[in-house]
Amino acid sequence: MSVLSDARKAKVRNIFIGPDGLRAGWSVLLFIVIYASIGAATALILNLIVQMMHLPKTSQNIATLKDTYIGQSILVALVVIATAVMARIEKKSFGSYGLGGQRGVPNFFIGVVAGFICLSILVGLLYVSGHLVFDGIALQGISIFSYASLWFGDFMLVAINEEMMIRGYLQNALFRGIGPWPSILVLSLLFTAMHMGNSGENIIGLIGVFVAGIFFCLLRWLSGSLWLGIGFHGAWNWSQSYLYGAPDSGVTAQGHLMITHAVGDIKMSGGTAGPEGSLFANPVVFIGMMVLLWIIRRTKSPTIR
Repeated sequence: MSVLSDARKAKVRNIFIGPDGLRAGWSVLLFIVIYASIGAATALILNLIVQMMHLPKTSQNIATLKDTYIGQSILVALVVIATAVMARIEKKSFGSYGLGGQRGVPNFFIGVVAGFICLSILVGLLYVSGHLVFDGIALQGISIFSYASLWFGDFMLVAINEEMMIRGYLQNALFRGIGPWPSILVLSLLFTAMHMGNSGENIIGLIGVFVAGIFFCLLRWLSGSLWLGIGFHGAWNWSQSYLYGAPDSGVTAQGHLMITHAVGDIKMSGGTAGPEGSLFANPVVFIGMMVLLWIIRRTKSPTIR
């Protein structure tokens, strides 16, 4: 009787536990449940606070610093907590999910420079081809530097949230469960789905998001670090929304430096999706990806284990 019982226990254990610990499928599910549960509780509390204080709703087409800082800080806290819990369960360090390593700082700054250059090249192509018009400067004096630094911090929070959420713990777990390329496909589709609800997005922009998702997954895989992707992601959004004042999925940043507007064929200009919704965007991202992958190869960065 005890032998049979032990055999059943072993079978049940094998459903949940593999050679590397908790099986990948259960790991992913547990991470999502933890994230969603804490997120739902936080949303409920914030909604009650808004109702009790009768706070006004802000326009969906204008991104204000106060609202985005609060929202992104909460999202970063959620993904940090969920990742930390999974690290404790798996008995690994928090940094093992893409935030550790000795090259974090240099990788971050390489990503920042690359993101700024790639978005600027894209804007340059739109301007030269007649699909983007510069109307002037919106800020003066100290406001230029204050808004620049504040939006930089905000867009880095956005990048940290999205990179940790999609390509942090989940990429580690899925690599372990189904392998690199299926994982990259699944995560890139998830990354695209997260942007489908944006009011100003278009099909070309969504294709660009999918390509960018593959790009960021490759950076995470081949460098073993999230910091290249965080730097690129944040600098790209900062350059598009603050520096050049272009919309991002229909949302314009409050306090942007330059005043620009798209003209001509939406497929070429990007329209309300911004420059990243243009047909010019994917070739620029692809070239940037090739350059960064070459840099990774030269530095011999570690891969995901």
